[in-house]
Amino acid sequence: MDYLTETGYSNREKAAILLIALGKDHSAKLFKQLSDDEIEQMTLEIANMRRVAPETQKDILREFSEACMAQNYIMEGGIEYAREVLDKAIGQQRAFDLIGKLTSSLQVRPFDFARRLDATQLLNIIQNEQPQTIALILSYIDPAQAAAILNELSPEIQSDVIAKIAKMGKTSPEHIKEVERILEKKLSNLGVSDYARVGGVNTTVDILNASDRSTEKHILDALMDIDQDLVDEIRSKMFLFEDIVKLNRPSIQRVLKDVGNDDLVLALKGVKKDVADFIFENMSKRLQDMIKEEIELKGPVRIRDVEEAQQKIVGNIRRLEDAGEIVIARGQEEQLVG
Repeated sequence: MDYLTETGYSNREKAAILLIALGKDHSAKLFKQLSDDEIEQMTLEIANMRRVAPETQKDILREFSEACMAQNYIMEGGIEYAREVLDKAIGQQRAFDLIGKLTSSLQVRPFDFARRLDATQLLNIIQNEQPQTIALILSYIDPAQAAAILNELSPEIQSDVIAKIAKMGKTSPEHIKEVERILEKKLSNLGVSDYARVGGVNTTVDILNASDRSTEKHILDALMDIDQDLVDEIRSKMFLFEDIVKLNRPSIQRVLKDVGNDDLVLALKGVKKDVADFIFENMSKRLQDMIKEEIELKGPVRIRDVEEAQQKIVGNIRRLEDAGEIVIARGQEEQLVG
């Protein structure tokens, strides 16, 4: 609701006028999307609202409709696409003003064009850039997209880029726009008035978590020679296959429900005894015997196959954690092995 800024009313007053104009049935549906605090604020505003001229109600409804339309266009094709369509629909000046408000309130991020490209296309654009430039771009895009690009970079560049992402703090809007200009993919004014925080250890962890296991291992090993404290901090926030012992009993049992026997056999090939024992302790005796027998019959397997199976299980663990279905002890937290 913060994008409603015209007609001389405050944001809350205009939101109240909008709800009144929409009628009780539509307003009731909107109320279901609000927090308790927001409902309380809107109820007070509506209760205190005096008579409003029909023309004012009409202006607020129009503004709201245009904002919704603009937001949909931004989500569909990005800022420039939205601006082009709105120029034709409501005029250049109103489109300019509306996009300015929305990009500020929606916190539209830089490199919007990059997130709409596939990893191969983006790699072709940035692979010859300096590691600092690549780090900046990867910090803004989706972690899975960034991981796919990282996997294709040379090992020397990989570690350099990830180190720069992890140590990145605040980046000025001017520098961001300069990078966009260099890539010949300028974006519209993002409404950033100070500095945008980008990168950092959390972004690094997101990217590494989405990378394949061999890339993840290589980067962390390479970084160990550069900054051991940084690696320790990254590892404290990551979840590797060996960290499966950090799951409590209900969590590991929930994870095993989604793991096929073939993946489990491959994943357990060559793991440390304590990891294998922990997994076996959380399955039935019959399943234990079956998996152990299949491991013995399997014979030698490719390391890549083992890593892929482990990464598949780790990916499922992370999804379950995001969904709140399992618990993982991280960092200095006490390990919960149940």
